[in-house]
Amino acid sequence: MNRIIESLRVYREALRTPILRKKLLFTLGILILFRLIAHIPVPGVNLSLLQSFFNQNQILALINIFSGGTLANFSIAALGLNPYINASIMMQLLAMVFPQLEELRKEGEYGRDKLNQYTRIATIPICIVQAIGMYSILHSQKIIGSLAILPMVALILSMLAGTMIMIFLGELINLFGVGNGISMMIFAGIISRLPIEVVQTFSVTDFSNSQNVFNIGIFVALALVIIAAVVFVEEAVLRIPIHYAKRGQTTYLPIKVDTAGVMPIIFAVSLATIPSIFGQLLSRLSSPPLVAIGTFLTKFFRTDGYFYMIFYFLMVLGFTFFYTSIVFKPKDIADELRKSGGFIPGIRPGIATEKRLQYLTTRVIAIGALFLGLIAVVPSIMQKMTGITTLAIGGTSILIMVSVLIELTRKIENVVQSYNYDKLTY
Repeated sequence: MNRIIESLRVYREALRTPILRKKLLFTLGILILFRLIAHIPVPGVNLSLLQSFFNQNQILALINIFSGGTLANFSIAALGLNPYINASIMMQLLAMVFPQLEELRKEGEYGRDKLNQYTRIATIPICIVQAIGMYSILHSQKIIGSLAILPMVALILSMLAGTMIMIFLGELINLFGVGNGISMMIFAGIISRLPIEVVQTFSVTDFSNSQNVFNIGIFVALALVIIAAVVFVEEAVLRIPIHYAKRGQTTYLPIKVDTAGVMPIIFAVSLATIPSIFGQLLSRLSSPPLVAIGTFLTKFFRTDGYFYMIFYFLMVLGFTFFYTSIVFKPKDIADELRKSGGFIPGIRPGIATEKRLQYLTTRVIAIGALFLGLIAVVPSIMQKMTGITTLAIGGTSILIMVSVLIELTRKIENVVQSYNYDKLTY
């Protein structure tokens, strides 16, 4: 409760701060523009059949939630930010193989700009492949007719343009707005779908049946527990004492339990749905062996299946450790401490400090990874047990929404404090 009151105070203070007020209004304007783009349809699609198909296909329904409904509308932004997220994952994996890319990451703003440029370039072929795959799925369902070469090229270019526009809008938020642009747009997409999911649930639920009322109550209680748990874990920090002999003082090196933030969830969602979509494409081919493989993938990677949940859980664990290894490097921290004359009490500077940091961070990150994995799959298990299938927005979506809001609140708080400090200085 104190955290909620403090957050409200921060936002109230932000509206009184001129620079933040402009940033917040700019961010809001970009998100409104994003929602308008989400309703610009690609021509030649039977939208009524498309909506019906998405209601029956759980994998595409999940992707549609994270695209903010752009896929079900089949707008020019139908692919959302998925190609860009996949390209980001690919670039980070390549950085582990090619030292040149790793060196770029260490070159400050210039290196980050270069890596972002490479990521945007890699997004283009991924987007084209995904656009062709989406067309193949919809064409097999007779939702979109056969297209000649020029209309097909126009369709692919429209979807490519929509994705690149969304990337551009996200980068505008990074430069002139508040928060991480990509996360904010995913957040806006989930929020826009939330009222629709709630209305659909209430419209199909028979409230005369006490069991249905009980099941919805479980969902509401679970959502509140998830929100409380996310806030608790986001605030949880391991403080490692650092002593500076020359200064005669002791400070603390904070290591967050959820060091990786929301990115492992976003990465896992983007990749966990690929086997099922790939299976749907293969199952519509004429080759029996490929059809058999496609049927196997479609069957075992259903979002309501336990095999998918286990796979998703493992993906979250893997990406949590992978992403943390990128943003938190014990060797670099140990070197910085040695150069500045700092050390962990009872631990020798250098390699011993690096090993100690690695030991502590591995165990802390394991707790955070297990938490993220459980939050991601428990609501799906509850959905399967209660039979309420209309609430497709589960723990993953709640986790993303709460995490983005906490991150946004922290950034706003930092800007407010900096602004007030500058006023006192001058």
